[in-house]
Amino acid sequence: MVLPNAVLFPHSLLPLHIFENRYRQMLSHCLTGERMFSVASTKAGIREPQGVEDLRSVAGIGLIRACVGNENGTSNLVLQGLARVRIVEWTQEEPFRIAEIELIESRMGNAIEADALGEKVKELCVRIQQLGLPLPANLLEQMHQIDNPEVLADVVGAAFVNELAPRQQLLESQDVSERLRLLIQILRTQAG
Repeated sequence: MVLPNAVLFPHSLLPLHIFENRYRQMLSHCLTGERMFSVASTKAGIREPQGVEDLRSVAGIGLIRACVGNENGTSNLVLQGLARVRIVEWTQEEPFRIAEIELIESRMGNAIEADALGEKVKELCVRIQQLGLPLPANLLEQMHQIDNPEVLADVVGAAFVNELAPRQQLLESQDVSERLRLLIQILRTQAG
């Protein structure tokens, strides 16, 4: 699925309303199969991609966790992000696109550094809450149960980063420490 303003992070949920005919057909296909599809965003200035070169380099793939069909044929669903992927090529374009993908593995690098950066992210989230800024429900509780810096970066990034460009930048960052440093910069602007 190509959406101009959506980024699907691993370890996060993305609610979607499916109304276009091609995406209705895609959803039906997915629900009878593996219940998974990818969400990719287009490069700046591209409304309708002609090829995979019009897409941003990294997309998210997710599992349909819940889906409710409406009387008018539309559907509301929740997609749970599983991994980062690269769209290699479209293997089908009609009635909906199917693509060959490559899984993108994160690089942990220095685990001690990543753990320390993760603790800084948690500290900044607590500071944001103390400032009285709204946080997603149960985020702090969930965040303190996460001991994997990669998962923490994705969960907090999905919850706090609303603008497309930084969200995509976080998604494209393969190095976990680099992803956490970028997230810290974003959170610092919110924490003041």
